[in-house]
Amino acid sequence: MVQAFLNRCRLKGWPVYGVTVWRQGVCLGSWQENPNQRYPVYSATKSFTATAVGMAAQEGALCLQAPILHYFAKEIGELPPAQRAVWEKVSLERLLTMSVEGFPFRPREGEDWMKQAFCCPIHPEKRVFAYSNFPAYLVGAALENAVGESLMEYMRPRLLAPLGIADLPHRLCPRGHFYGASGMELTVEELALFGRLYEQKGCLGGTRYLSEAWVQQATSCQIENDRGGYGYFFWRYRDGFCIRGKWGQFCLINPKQHTVAACVAHVPKEADELLSMLDETLLRPLEA
Repeated sequence: MVQAFLNRCRLKGWPVYGVTVWRQGVCLGSWQENPNQRYPVYSATKSFTATAVGMAAQEGALCLQAPILHYFAKEIGELPPAQRAVWEKVSLERLLTMSVEGFPFRPREGEDWMKQAFCCPIHPEKRVFAYSNFPAYLVGAALENAVGESLMEYMRPRLLAPLGIADLPHRLCPRGHFYGASGMELTVEELALFGRLYEQKGCLGGTRYLSEAWVQQATSCQIENDRGGYGYFFWRYRDGFCIRGKWGQFCLINPKQHTVAACVAHVPKEADELLSMLDETLLRPLEA
């Protein structure tokens, strides 16, 4: 199956750097152009940010229904009263579901991203899907303020080190917060391992890392959109869900079939077609 997927990609001239498929905890096939080399995964970073939030919520360090301002006491000290009143309506859950309008797509380089975020003309009154990098950035920074350490340091003993994922390249904002929305680099095997954690409802290798309730919430449709729905920084896809980066970094998970397929590629113009090919070539044949 993996070879069939690679052959189809090569006919298209698509640069694929790695692909792997798993079923019921068994690897059915894997290929990497350069074993152990990491590649940018762009918005797949958001799903890691959501996972850290799930862990912190389990530990009682934060509450999804709390206004985001509760975690930015220092940063919002100079917010005008009218602006503060608007932001009091924005919870962590609203940001996790991309359901607040008014954010631009990404921060402007060379400026204070936190200041940019709180100056955005948001409209929280109406719950509507509005995709942006700002919500994930704010959620990650809120978590860091809540737990008193960087998101990467927080995740290291709780997830990354136990899974053997070490020294992940990642990006920080000018203030030193984990970006939250993009900037991580992973091998295809690390991306698949992360997907397998969610396919197995928060357990891996006999150890529970996330509650089953969190996994269900994070990967269920929390808000409708034109791509099948969105959870907590996870995309719905057919009968399952997907971790995705913008130019061909995908991890497809079908919990009912206990299957996971991941690839890392660089296909700026045809990423959706690549996603369909990954599904049709690697997952659908296993559903028969």
